[in-house]
This record gives sequence, structure tokens and C-alpha cells, in this order.
Amino acid sequence: MKTQQQIHIEAPARLHMGFLDLGGSLGRKFGSIGVGINEMTTSLTLTCSRGLNAEGPDAARALKFVEKLSKHLGNPLSVNINIHSAIPSHAGLGSGTQLALAIGTGLARLYGLPINLKDLACLAGRGARSGIGIAVFEQGGLIVDGGRATNTVVPPIISRMEMPSEWRFIIVIDQKYQGLHGSDEIEAFRSLPTFPATEAARLCHLLMMQGLPALAERDLPSFGGVIAEIQRSVGDHFSPAQGGQFTSKAVKKAIGYLTDMGAVGEGQSSWGPTGFCLVESVERAESLVSEATLQLQDYPEIQFLIGTARNHGARINNLECNFSD
Repeated sequence: MKTQQQIHIEAPARLHMGFLDLGGSLGRKFGSIGVGINEMTTSLTLTCSRGLNAEGPDAARALKFVEKLSKHLGNPLSVNINIHSAIPSHAGLGSGTQLALAIGTGLARLYGLPINLKDLACLAGRGARSGIGIAVFEQGGLIVDGGRATNTVVPPIISRMEMPSEWRFIIVIDQKYQGLHGSDEIEAFRSLPTFPATEAARLCHLLMMQGLPALAERDLPSFGGVIAEIQRSVGDHFSPAQGGQFTSKAVKKAIGYLTDMGAVGEGQSSWGPTGFCLVESVERAESLVSEATLQLQDYPEIQFLIGTARNHGARINNLECNFSD
């Protein structure tokens, strides 16, 4: 029997909770806030191989990234990738970023490649607007990034805070709908009007002097109020491209019901269709999800998930397995 090294990686989904300055009036554009989620992950194992193979959900996407990395390094990479679970694609949860960073990090460890997270993100075309997914992979927690200046490679992290373990997200997924992505997303950003500098200033003031202090003091209503206000502002701005503050009418209906019942911090992650809101405890979350499931039976495409904030980054484990020669 011989031993062979394996790398197992579990990377979290993220909720993108809003942009701060889409106009870039001070020379830095975008700037965003977001958080990782424990309950949705991309989980995969990489093993040295004589060829290139991938199996499981998002296998084709995984192979494409390895081929791109091989071309960048000028060295064909041989690996077997077993994808055990994958974050839903084009749902506003950062699936592409987490898949690319997981595979790239695993290959770097297996083969001692001279490449870091920023390099991997750039190679995968990630971090062009938001640094949330990269920071969530690296360290977790509630992340605020400082947007992009002319020479920015990856948006810098300007605040990282832990979220209370007792708080719960209620995440609403539309299983029949996909958010804008690819060329449609690029065109949507091009077509949007200029974001007012006064509104960017207001949102930054709200986050800096109300939202983040409220999180530090574990004041859920105040923190949730700021997130909801950022979401309303950005949702209004994106409305011409996505048909309203929410891309999915079913998700909008569900989030509206949950907030009417007392949930706070409501919004849509990225281009959606995934929506989210916050409550103070698992008991409250379970009660609201039970009530919402009964009230929204006319929307079978809706799926509810109770989530916890992830206050640590991706899990990366070096393993050894036995095999017969």
C-alpha cells in the first residue's frame, strides 16, 4: 500500500449586502459589505493524478479554471477533483469565486505553486467590483471593502467584524430563477445612471456611524435598519436593470412577509434572486420559516434556509489516503 496526499477544502457562500459608492466620486468605485454563511458551501477534494479529471456539481466549470491556471503557469496541471457539494450558480451567493479559490488554493498546496489568493482571484476574473467573496474565503466575518481605485488589484478590506453566533439569517432562494451574470451583468452596469455622490456619502455615514457600532454593541434592530436602508438605496438604483428592488417576485413576496412579521436587515444578495433578512435567535427563525411556508404555498419555487454568519474562512485540510499500486 502507498499513501497519496489529498487536499480537502470547504468554502462558504456569501451574502453581498450592498454597495456603498457606485459612482466613485472620490476616486474609489463600488465599496461593499457582506458576510459568509456556514450552511451553504462548495466542498471538494483534490488528489494528484496522471491526468485532469473532475466530477460532481460544477465539474465543467472546475476543469475550465484548471485549464486557465495551467495556461497562466505554462505548466499542464494534473489533478482529480471530486466536488462533493457546490453553492448554487448565478444565485447571488458567490459560487464562482469560491470554486475558483478552492481549486486554486488546493492546487497551490498540492504542487507548491507560486500563486496567492489575489493572483487566483484576478486569474478567475473575480474581485472586479467586490472583495467580499475573497475576504470571506480568507478570513470570514462581516466584511467591508474599500472599493476599487485606478490601480487596485483586489478591493482592500477596511473593516472585518465578527457577527453574534445567536443571530440567524433567513435566506430565501428562488429555485427557478437566476440573477444577471456574464455579459448581461456587464451591460446592466453600463446602462445604469450615475450614482449620486450625496447618496454615497449618506450610505457611508450610516454604515460607519450607525451600522458598524450597532454590530459591535449587538444591537440587531439598529444594524438591520442600516442594512435595509443600504439595500433600498442600491435596489432603487438597480431597479431599471432588474425590474424592481428584487429580481424575483416570489422572493420579494417572501421577504415582505418576513419583515411584516418582525425580521430586519432585509435585502437581496448581489443580483439575486436570493433574498435575506435577520432575526435574533434560531427559535425565532424557525417560527417565522414555519409560518412563511404555510402562508406562501402558492410559491413552490421558494426555498427557505436558516443560516449563521461564518466568522472564519474556508476550511483547508491536508489528508493522506492509502491506495494499491
